[in-house]
Amino acid sequence: MAAAESLLRVAEEDGITRIEFVDRNILDEANIQQIGEEITRLVDETPQPKVLISFQNVDHLSSAALGTLITINNKIRSKDGQLRLANIDPRIYEVFVITKLNRLFQIHDSEDQALASFT
Repeated sequence: MAAAESLLRVAEEDGITRIEFVDRNILDEANIQQIGEEITRLVDETPQPKVLISFQNVDHLSSAALGTLITINNKIRSKDGQLRLANIDPRIYEVFVITKLNRLFQIHDSEDQALASFT
């Protein structure tokens, strides 16, 4: 069986892993699981991960995707790492506010702001 095509674009720069989604809609359960596994692998490969996830191309996000983000955040924190989210569509950001996840995640308007926030 061929390996599934990645649903992420990943770039490594100055010790920071930058992740972008390929799909505009992060809704399908199988895709969310694959995204979670891909990001978990990246986190596992790094002793103290610094991860920036850009939602630049994302129009829709399911609650399962939010759950996966929480799991990834916990994994990164357990390794004394840092996670930043950027470029979230205002309608999607509203879901973060309603669920109070905007308090859990460090969310920035742009990738540049997010990159500058890493310590």
